[in-house]
Amino acid sequence: MQLTQQSRWLIVLTLLFMTSLAQAAFDHRHTAWNTLLNQHVVLITQGHASQVDYAGFKADQAALKSYLDRLSAVSEAEYRRWSKPQQLAFLINAYNAFTVDLILTRYPGLKSIKDLDSVFQSPWKKAFFTLLGQERSLDHVEHDMIRAPGVFNEPRIHAAVNCASIGCPMLRNEAFVASTIETQLDDSMRRFLADRSRNRFDAANKTLLVSKIFDWYQDDFAKGYQGFTSLNATFARYADVLGDTPQTKDAIRKGGLNIRYLDYDWALNATQR
Repeated sequence: MQLTQQSRWLIVLTLLFMTSLAQAAFDHRHTAWNTLLNQHVVLITQGHASQVDYAGFKADQAALKSYLDRLSAVSEAEYRRWSKPQQLAFLINAYNAFTVDLILTRYPGLKSIKDLDSVFQSPWKKAFFTLLGQERSLDHVEHDMIRAPGVFNEPRIHAAVNCASIGCPMLRNEAFVASTIETQLDDSMRRFLADRSRNRFDAANKTLLVSKIFDWYQDDFAKGYQGFTSLNATFARYADVLGDTPQTKDAIRKGGLNIRYLDYDWALNATQR
């Protein structure tokens, strides 16, 4: 069968269009962000916490902007075609990357993200970036998109989104990706609960001294999402990293312990120079 000139051109144009779509496809490996995190996040306290080299990020600000622009270019229609793990990885990475970007607007002239507070709004309520075609704030991404009832129902995100503060669970030195997000979320919880500066067991008083995060978001750990039914059940689930001896681990697994919330450290989670 012979093709007409018009048919040939149609085939060529179709192939060019498909090639263009393939080239424009979103990188669900988040390679650019992963590279930046690898280069500018330093693990400390045996990998249970991290510090961020904001000076390094500032030197690589063009690469960060390129990644942020790619996040902002994703349409809501494209996002809705993705799997749930792809969507969740996208939102967590977006939250963390835009938080770094926000810090860089004043770095090195700030000691805490709260230094960005104004009379009119907190840094978390400021709409300073575009995501899925709308102006968004960090609060909107966390509370209205990630924590929206019935969407992900994933309490472990509280160990994944990072508020640029020492008191916050660590910023990982790798991007979240759909294929490993389950493992990464659980690992983030384990690392956070293993950090004795933020979570520990006072055996003498049978009291768990834990991060204020568990006070702010205790309802998320009590709704049965992902098997989390209460704070005591949550801590029992991670007793092997929250306890330091076989006896304390057993006590945490049995539950019924007193819970006290530690003061939150809002100092910037920057590398010490």
